[in-house]
Amino acid sequence: MVTERGLQVLRAIVQDYVETHEPVGSRSIVDRHSFGVSAATIRNDMAQLEDEELITAPHTSSGRVPTDKGYRVFVNHLAQLRPLSPAQRSAIESFLTDPADLDDLMARTVRVLTQLTGQVALAQYPSFARAHVTHVELVTLAPNRLLTVLVTDAGGVSQRMTMLPDTIDEADLAVLRARLSSLITGQAIAAASDRLQALLAAEETSQDRVLRTLAAVVIDELGGFRQERLVMAGAATLARREQDFRGSIHPLLEAIEEQVTLLRLMSEMEADEHGLAASIGTENASFGLGEASIVASNYAAPSGTARVGVMGPTRMDYPSNLAAARAVARYLSRMLDDDEAGR
Repeated sequence: MVTERGLQVLRAIVQDYVETHEPVGSRSIVDRHSFGVSAATIRNDMAQLEDEELITAPHTSSGRVPTDKGYRVFVNHLAQLRPLSPAQRSAIESFLTDPADLDDLMARTVRVLTQLTGQVALAQYPSFARAHVTHVELVTLAPNRLLTVLVTDAGGVSQRMTMLPDTIDEADLAVLRARLSSLITGQAIAAASDRLQALLAAEETSQDRVLRTLAAVVIDELGGFRQERLVMAGAATLARREQDFRGSIHPLLEAIEEQVTLLRLMSEMEADEHGLAASIGTENASFGLGEASIVASNYAAPSGTARVGVMGPTRMDYPSNLAAARAVARYLSRMLDDDEAGR
């Protein structure tokens, strides 16, 4: 068992290694921290930490660096979230105030988070799977071309241009809008899709050709609402931090490009009682991301909770990154709540 002083030595090693990028020795711990004991005593504590596989020596006769297990103990028991500075809080507020729409808000969220942390920022979109359709609009672009707009009560908006099998006039447009609205407005996403599927399953009549074309398009758009989405920023930071990775950064770049892996990992991370979650190094090996750490915070949306966080090397400033994720998540929650209250 590691002693209480040994755990504080681990804290010092993590903090110094993150700050200096250099392995940490007993003498530097004595010089930089007020333990009130000799370097020999610190060496004994470090030997115990090494026996517990919380630190390791990257080279013979060098100082020590944290292992992934050491980072986990640090995050779980030793990390103290650092309050953001007034300038950082002001940056979050100015970045996220008055977005044009949900897409703009999510894009701003990851931009400010990558600026605060210097890491790749990730944000899950709120889930629209339990949302309801609140509005359907059809806009004429040409006699045989429409813009179909769907709006949900969770803030989701979909726009799709549709080529029609026949030309229509304004009277036809009004009838189509009314029929489509009566089918899906006020319905949950799944129920709306089912209603339109039933329309398509019915026997086709010549009068329904345009409506059926629109129904197929709307079904596809409703399916998009049910898919998980992720927005990211700061991928270029990986190249600047490549020396912090023990191996290749290519698996991270592939995950950023494909997103499916990151969505699954973000969804499966276990949060603590404060809604904070971290997945560190080898804990991500099954996702092909054993070189990376992800820290995240839950945020509240009208349709449930989602996550915002950052991804980077295991040698990252966990307290600062978790604090930044939490602060951005809280502001995002307020923005979405205010938007819902204003509907």
